[in-house]
Amino acid sequence: MSKPTIIVICGPTASGKTALGIEVAKKTNGEIISCDSMQIYKDMDIGTAKPTSEERKMAKHHLIDFVSPDERYTVADFKRDATEVIEDVISRGKTPILVGGTGLYINSLIYNIEYEDDPLDLEYRKELEETNLSELYELALKIDSKAMEKISKNDRKRISRVLEIYHSTGKTKTELEKESRKELKYDYRIFVLSMDREILYDRINRRVDIMINEGLIEEVQNILKKYDEFPTAMQGLGYKEVVQYFNHELTKEEMIEKIKQESRRYAKRQITWFKSYQDAKWLDGIKNTKEENTTIILEEIGEKR
Repeated sequence: MSKPTIIVICGPTASGKTALGIEVAKKTNGEIISCDSMQIYKDMDIGTAKPTSEERKMAKHHLIDFVSPDERYTVADFKRDATEVIEDVISRGKTPILVGGTGLYINSLIYNIEYEDDPLDLEYRKELEETNLSELYELALKIDSKAMEKISKNDRKRISRVLEIYHSTGKTKTELEKESRKELKYDYRIFVLSMDREILYDRINRRVDIMINEGLIEEVQNILKKYDEFPTAMQGLGYKEVVQYFNHELTKEEMIEKIKQESRRYAKRQITWFKSYQDAKWLDGIKNTKEENTTIILEEIGEKR
């Protein structure tokens, strides 16, 4: 018996995944399941480049806007929630389309990795928060150099996660992922949307300018006012830099430039991550229109529309 087909559209930030996902959804009677670790959060719309209300009317989106910014949401949580949505979409005779750039989320599905939702050690987390970032990075590098290949020296959240996993389980993140891979239940067809690096970086820079003009600073202000505890989501790219600006650690110009720089670095890491997908088909987001890329996807999965 053939396995149900699931379309995966991934790629670096600002590469046009949302628009392509919607186009594919229209042609396949599909529904989009977001694989973005920041778009899950409520009240965080501008800095996460969340699909607009108009875009969400064009295709049904799942796993967007449903977690409070001060709540802890793990990869194990995502795997559980995404699996439930996938099964529901298939049961209704529709095509699940995974769209996003968070490699860890995508890996949990396409490799069927069962992450244990290890108990949170608040004291250890506080200790990590109070430790110098460069020290954390070096410690994580010694513990799990393989996992750290895909993590920026400035990404405190993901560096801390590597250390927390080792602290709570005695095993590295890399070891746990290898041990927990199970047989795939679905036929994942992976498509990576990319483009010339300089064009991508220019798109990223312009997107950051648009975010600032649309009110990213005000959005962060409102979130910090609304939630009593300091939101864990504020560690996300684009948000932590605005917090640094509020704390007078950066000027406004420095903040904007740092968001652009960190976004470009993040895109570079995403591209490296997706290159590990051996069966993926790469799509050019500039030479091809989204309609042309949609046709390629339909042909690859054996549909003629």
